[in-house]
Amino acid sequence: MATALVPFTGIASASSLDSYISAVNHVPLLTQEEETRLARQFRDQDDLLAAHQLVLSHLRLVVAIARGYLGYGLPQADLIQEGNIGLMKAVKRFDPERGVRLVSFAVHWIRAEIHEHILRNWRIVKIATTKAQRKLFFNLRSMKQGLNTLTSTEVESVASQLRVKPEEVVEMETRLGGQDVALESSSEDEDESFSPIAYLTNAEDEPARILEQAEQESRRSGGLAQALAGLDARSRRIIEARWLREEGQSATLHELADEFGVSAERIRQIEAQAMKKMRTAMN
Repeated sequence: MATALVPFTGIASASSLDSYISAVNHVPLLTQEEETRLARQFRDQDDLLAAHQLVLSHLRLVVAIARGYLGYGLPQADLIQEGNIGLMKAVKRFDPERGVRLVSFAVHWIRAEIHEHILRNWRIVKIATTKAQRKLFFNLRSMKQGLNTLTSTEVESVASQLRVKPEEVVEMETRLGGQDVALESSSEDEDESFSPIAYLTNAEDEPARILEQAEQESRRSGGLAQALAGLDARSRRIIEARWLREEGQSATLHELADEFGVSAERIRQIEAQAMKKMRTAMN
């Protein structure tokens, strides 16, 4: 299908873009009966001409959607091309028996491809990786009333409307308002140039070091599990409650003393003996 539709995704210059938009806006729309018939032909007979007609009749939809993303500074032609890819994916997956028009089904696929294109190209570093960040990235600009920084009240309002955390709103606003910085300085004077590339490199992130750390962590985890397995139930319970809980949730000697009906000093002695036994097992 992609080969048959190449002429409708290749847009070169501004003049050809204008001609393209004018042409797609003059393509007749399909009736629901025509759309259903063509979709069935493509689904049942792999009729590429039918798929071609379905795509052709919806190219104006892509143009309309792409126009809404011009504020990100990317060429409109590129946005339209990516949207057309989404449209073709929608046609390929469209089920005419569900009673939904292709236009409604295709909107999601068109926007998804445009979103991915913007995230890949808007800046060198992706700034929206989670679902909440993507939602903010594509909505925050339009929701802001002006160029000023959002007030705490406005932050709460945006967070509530988009169902994200207020701190995520603040973080995305900061990212969107930041300026791009070159990774390498254009200056040849080492005394006067200091760019991010000079301090972004971290030996800890080298593949060999990461693999070594992962292997060490695996060995430690395995040794700890084996050492714990060698303790009696009471000693293991005390060690886990004292040392293997999240920070701030460790049990006190007195809490464990109440649990086992012994003195806090006795709990301390059991703990010390268990720790000594574990160190021997792990060496």
